Amino acid sequence: MPTTRSKRAWPGLALILMLVPLSGQTGETIPMSAEQQQAFKIEWATPQVATEQRSRRYPAAVVVPNPQLWVVAAPWSGVLERLHVAEGDVVSTGQVLAELRSPALIEAQSAYLESLIRLELAERERERDRTLQREGLIAERRSVESESKYREQSTLVDYKRQLLELAGLSAEDIATLTRTRRLTSVLSVRAPIGGVVLEQLVNTGQSVDSATALYRLGDLDPLWLEIHVPADQLADLRVGTPVWPTVLPDTAGHLITIGQWVNERDQGVVVRAEIHDPSGRLRPGQFVEVQLSTEAEAASWRLPASALVRQEAGVYVFVARPGGFEALPVTLIAREEQDAVVSAVTLQAEDRVAVSGVVALKAAWLGGE
Repeated sequence: MPTTRSKRAWPGLALILMLVPLSGQTGETIPMSAEQQQAFKIEWATPQVATEQRSRRYPAAVVVPNPQLWVVAAPWSGVLERLHVAEGDVVSTGQVLAELRSPALIEAQSAYLESLIRLELAERERERDRTLQREGLIAERRSVESESKYREQSTLVDYKRQLLELAGLSAEDIATLTRTRRLTSVLSVRAPIGGVVLEQLVNTGQSVDSATALYRLGDLDPLWLEIHVPADQLADLRVGTPVWPTVLPDTAGHLITIGQWVNERDQGVVVRAEIHDPSGRLRPGQFVEVQLSTEAEAASWRLPASALVRQEAGVYVFVARPGGFEALPVTLIAREEQDAVVSAVTLQAEDRVAVSGVVALKAAWLGGE
């Protein structure tokens, strides 16, 4: 988060130690005139209210969600005559991906047309027997038999039609076949979903069997981030926790799954986040670093990490006061990339906190020890 800085000039540490009376007590002002601050090159920043805090960086893998993956397979055995797309191409639903020449397709179309002819004959026989039965010329049993035969043949036609649909023929293709009775051995393999070709698994001219995988497709919106987090750092994570990839500092995802299995080798747990990336900078298979964001405690402030000073077991910041600076104790909540989140009840938004020259200020505060 940006901070407001005002720049001054540095002096030598020895000069300050001579000019400044030393106390080493918290709550007391370290006397320092404006001229001395200018000579000391003091820089300061105003604390920013911290509503959330970010973790250290964790490794994450970019993957395509399982429901958005699709393997396109050869519906029949045959020879691949043409491949229309390759790895990385964007495809739309129904787009032709490949053309397959298949003798088995000829057989399937022929069986379908034969079943249509038998259905037409069965329909005529049914209508004839209905008429004869109404006129009393045949027994009712014969009319029932012809009706049963017609239904059986109609079911067979539906079965043969579904085989052609599974082979990739569209309703329009089947309607054309039904009307023209013209067979073809070339089958167009189409994309079942819109997305990106992740992998091409075959080559032109290759002979393939039925169900041979041709392409892997993926819909890349949204994507998953599979994050490896140490098991002892899961306590503050919840489904919905914001996740920030470092390559997309202005785009956040959110946790959707927290793993239940701990890796025995490194005691890590995989947590999964979902993220939308319209920029396309995240790619499947890519490894990135992410930060997890959790809600900050009350009275939390974000400051440049350079403002923090450690003394024995305590953490302090130097806050500008009339006539000098005060060493104010704070509680360190989290360290981020360049900043730190601290808790300090008495810190105010209008305060000015030293972020440069703090080493010499500490020396002056402690009496130069």
